[in-house]
Amino acid sequence: MIRQPTATDTRPLLPEPDVTRVRFRHRRRRTLPGPTPGRPHRAEWADAAKGVCIILVVLWHVVVKDYLQIDWHIGVPVPGLWGTVGEQFLPLRMPLFFTISGVFAANAVQRPWRVVARSRIAGFLYLYAVWLLIHTAVLATAPNFPTDRATSLLGLLEQLTITPSNLWYLYALALYFTVAKAAGRAPRLLVLVPAGALSAVAAAGLLDTPGNRAGLYQNLVFFLAGRYLRPQVEWWTATATRRRLVLTSGAYALALAAMAVAGAQRWFGVWPLVSVVAVAFGLTAAARLRRWPALSHRLATLGRITLPIYVIHMPVLAVLHRMLLGPVSGLDPVGQGLLVLGYPVLLTAVVICVSLAVQRGLLAVHARWLFALPGHRRVETAG
Repeated sequence: MIRQPTATDTRPLLPEPDVTRVRFRHRRRRTLPGPTPGRPHRAEWADAAKGVCIILVVLWHVVVKDYLQIDWHIGVPVPGLWGTVGEQFLPLRMPLFFTISGVFAANAVQRPWRVVARSRIAGFLYLYAVWLLIHTAVLATAPNFPTDRATSLLGLLEQLTITPSNLWYLYALALYFTVAKAAGRAPRLLVLVPAGALSAVAAAGLLDTPGNRAGLYQNLVFFLAGRYLRPQVEWWTATATRRRLVLTSGAYALALAAMAVAGAQRWFGVWPLVSVVAVAFGLTAAARLRRWPALSHRLATLGRITLPIYVIHMPVLAVLHRMLLGPVSGLDPVGQGLLVLGYPVLLTAVVICVSLAVQRGLLAVHARWLFALPGHRRVETAG
């Protein structure tokens, strides 16, 4: 299994998010709770959070693109419950992913333009373009799979330029690095306030957001917040307590409930505010995972290899959906009853494992160019 290179204080985290190394020299370092001047390290809480985020990404796609498409005839509303549960993580998943990406990008954007342009901007755009072509080809064999795909040359050109596809995390990272680098040493408020306003406007539906443009507009502020507020984020995670975990989880649950009861998802500023609460909870929970080292280590291991999962899981899911939709829909109520509750979890695990197996196979045939810009030993992603 290919692992992402160990990040240092001079490297960003990644989609993008964040993620794989093609050739590796990996040194194990003791994870510290906070930054240690003069000593490079990679905080395990960040990788563990990325591991959770990629699981949530795959789980959400499994639920909406496969699970809810099945003809369940069991007489109980379990499928709808899974859909509702998945929706509760929408303010958390990508905002947390991009916040961590921004934290790890803080020093990278200080490098010269030529370095940032090739290693980050060109690297992510290259991966986006390569995997967009692969997705387009594979998804053409599954026309009934409910996901965005280009069906013409014009549609493909649009996805390559102004309306990113399901791979929008990679596209976003290239754009966000460009913005962060161009901002230079501008006062943080001069950068964060417009980004926050853009997020609020997009979330309120005041902008045209076809495809995945909404995510592109809404998450810039979280990447920039990670970049500008890195010391505060590191302090927050280093000082996380059980009391703070209880308070932030309660605040997140209360914010979700209030937003749902009031129907305020489209109110100006509400969605970004709920996402801020969600990120505070996510950072706290990730930091508290260190109390369960076995779980934390496994999630961190997954968090270091999110790129292959991110780029491969959708075609894998499309193929599995085509194979499973008919047989599962045709089961009798007893058979479906045995599957309905655990099906999303089981299929999520299968999709992740198959995605990593595909990656290993591709690397075995020397297709390293699928995971890194040619001429670079690795791709550093932030998510």
